[in-house]
Amino acid sequence: MDKNFLQTASFKDFENPAGQHIYQKAKQFGEYIADWDSRGHWNYRQVCLNGSLPEVTLDLPGNPNKTFVATVFNDYLGLSQHPGVIAAAIAGIEKYGVGSTASPAIGGHMDFHRDIEEKIAGFFNRKAAMLFTTGYTANSATMQALFKKEDLALVDAGVHSSMIEGVKYTTNVKTFLHNNLEHLERLLKTNKDKYRSIIVVVDGVYSQPADLAPLGDIVKLCKQYGAFLAMDDAHGIGVIGESGRGVIELHDAYKDVDIITGTFSKTFGHLGGYVVAEPEIIEYLKFQAAQHIFSVAPTPASVCVMKSIDLVDEEPWRKLKLWENINYLKKGLHDLRLNTENSASAIVPVIIGRPGQNAEVCKWLLEAGIYTNQIGYPAVNLKSARIRMSITAAHTLDHMDRILNAWEWVKTKENIKNFE
Repeated sequence: MDKNFLQTASFKDFENPAGQHIYQKAKQFGEYIADWDSRGHWNYRQVCLNGSLPEVTLDLPGNPNKTFVATVFNDYLGLSQHPGVIAAAIAGIEKYGVGSTASPAIGGHMDFHRDIEEKIAGFFNRKAAMLFTTGYTANSATMQALFKKEDLALVDAGVHSSMIEGVKYTTNVKTFLHNNLEHLERLLKTNKDKYRSIIVVVDGVYSQPADLAPLGDIVKLCKQYGAFLAMDDAHGIGVIGESGRGVIELHDAYKDVDIITGTFSKTFGHLGGYVVAEPEIIEYLKFQAAQHIFSVAPTPASVCVMKSIDLVDEEPWRKLKLWENINYLKKGLHDLRLNTENSASAIVPVIIGRPGQNAEVCKWLLEAGIYTNQIGYPAVNLKSARIRMSITAAHTLDHMDRILNAWEWVKTKENIKNFE
């Protein structure tokens, strides 16, 4: 295969290569992986030998026991390692066993599922919620069930792929430029009364640019043009807002978002997804959302998320420590003239630009003891490849200094574009 193609291709090039059956395209993708790995540029699916800790040991070929500062986990408040959360999970398993073993509709719905639903609904000052086994399916299943070919989804260009999957198979879709209110209003105005319903789909915190939705202004536009509003704030909960209830709290928009979705796999430190909405919407979804009704219910270990929800309020120092770390790191990166774009969350990207150089930077950071993620196309556009760091309350300022020292060293090896 052409060497230049292997070095410049992205995951997108292997989705549906012309004329290739499943084994042929898999073989070609394997050659792509091998080529990147030969240059030390393949840092995906590294084997971690401990939990989602601020420092981890990776099983790396030739260097199996080196400890790294980890910036790959979304455990923003450090609750996956909290003794109270761990104890709650163990208690759930001891009481119910290790699995629910049935769909929620036909036997798998247990009292702890009901309790979690009530707890997460109350967290958002709402009356009804339902659970999914992942945040991804909470998004995709909800959109597929509620909106069909007679409807229109206006989707921010930066939303998570689960929301995109949710609307693209059943609904008319138009994308508006990321956080561009003028573009959104133009689409709302142009399409008003042309469809049975219009749903505006946004994230609270966007996972790649790491910025926030201008939710207050979006709410006003939705009300003005009679549109519904769905928001996934997976990365905002526990991080944004005075009490950590996310972007919805920042704008006091609890009653203004029709569909609130999120995950238990980030701030709450476990696994699973949820949808919060009006009771009649939730009741409909319980029997129309395919990924809910045809999937097993969350495991008994999920009872631990109720403790995690409590801890957001009981231990507010965690959010304060998180923001101390975020602000310290961002100042240090800016002092190094590195570009963190418009980050306003616990995700701190450093924009590199070219995918090849981005992979090289990631390799040098790993050599310097920093385990982080390289993000390229199609997750971001071709010219915006970046290193993406997730910061948690479990990190210390010493960890932040080690990250900054590593970036300073990498800058001596790579001509990284200055902060603008």
